[in-house]
Amino acid sequence: MPLNEMLAIGMLVSFFVLLLAGLPVALTLALTGFVFGFLGFGEILFNLLPNRIFGVVTSYTLLAIPLFVFMGVMLEKSRLAEDLMEVVGLIAGSLSGGLGIGIILVGIVMGATTGIVGATVVTLGLLTLPTLLNRGYDKGLAAGVICASGTLGQIIPPSLILILLADILNESVGTLFAAALLPGLLLSGIYVAYILILGKLRPDMVPPVPQAERDAVSRRQLWVKLLRVALPPLGLVVAVLGSIIGGIAAPTEAASMGALGAVLVTAIGGRFSLAMLGATARSTLVITAQMMFILICAQVFAIAFRGLGGEDLVKEMFAFVPGGIYADIWFMLLIIFVLGFFIEWIEICYIAVPLFMPILQDGGANLVWVATLICVMLQTSFLTPPFGWSLFYLRSVAPPEVRTADMYRGVIPFVGMQFLATAIVFVFPVLALGLPRAIGW
Repeated sequence: MPLNEMLAIGMLVSFFVLLLAGLPVALTLALTGFVFGFLGFGEILFNLLPNRIFGVVTSYTLLAIPLFVFMGVMLEKSRLAEDLMEVVGLIAGSLSGGLGIGIILVGIVMGATTGIVGATVVTLGLLTLPTLLNRGYDKGLAAGVICASGTLGQIIPPSLILILLADILNESVGTLFAAALLPGLLLSGIYVAYILILGKLRPDMVPPVPQAERDAVSRRQLWVKLLRVALPPLGLVVAVLGSIIGGIAAPTEAASMGALGAVLVTAIGGRFSLAMLGATARSTLVITAQMMFILICAQVFAIAFRGLGGEDLVKEMFAFVPGGIYADIWFMLLIIFVLGFFIEWIEICYIAVPLFMPILQDGGANLVWVATLICVMLQTSFLTPPFGWSLFYLRSVAPPEVRTADMYRGVIPFVGMQFLATAIVFVFPVLALGLPRAIGW
């Protein structure tokens, strides 16, 4: 085996060893990239890096990230979820499982408005987990519903994953937003169907809200409050996504209007303050800086791995997979699933996906469809025990009576449902490609 290929393998092994040793992911990427890149082709590595990093930090597409983050953080701090949960929970409360369905619906809205998994899971956990437990919901199911609903923002546009994949795959952000919309709603619908089935088969696990509590507020008052609470943020989301998908505005332009719109929605709700604006700006700065630092460090890793012939190794590995391009896609999805146990979606997008690009292009795969499959599969990385990030987020706010084992038990069915959604989108590509084609992308 040539020396460079041995270095490429050593680079991957070292990356996972350092990762398991507890070194931060960004530093692990940079360290392994610099060391093995220098060993492989010397100072040339340092000559290649400036242009690559400059291309990342000046990317017009990536400029949408801090703007969408600002929009999400502002709406999250406006206590949107609290208002929605109060109303939706009572409206759907007559059903067995109505509260669980309400959480999923709020997760859809929060996903479309905030898209920040940690914030959504923590918010839903604080607001709804004690209520679900007091109403007699199964502990595991309650934890599973909250974790699964909180991750919907990773596929429902405007998703940060889709923005990064658009940059990596050289596709339009609007196209990927349009492609992910129906699969995201499909996944949400599967969750709702699961809760409804449980309500029929095991009503003791998902009891309805007591009649006396529902009678305390009139139906008309509930619907009026729902419209007042839900219409402004939903109108903002429709305006932002509609302008992008419809080709009226570029993603960055729409994101800037979304950021401004989030401030207006919060002000209309009477919750805007300069202190909130400052806290939102600080959170946006921290989240964006973390993402950009990881992206910059990933460039070091990518250049070194490619320069050492790592892409050829990946192609040779895929050559052993029987079944053609479709088997290659499933093999890639399996690797992404496994990587989700150890690293976050940002690193997966910028490390794993570029490695598979040549195979996908050579096989003639539709990259918009593949991006949607990747996005659905990445949902599992947030839920799969023992390293699912949503589980960590919920554990930080869950009461002591909810054991970690309960949470693991509760999320397993939702992981299975995510695999089911991935399989459905794989078998029926029209779910991802129909809307982009219908609007002429």
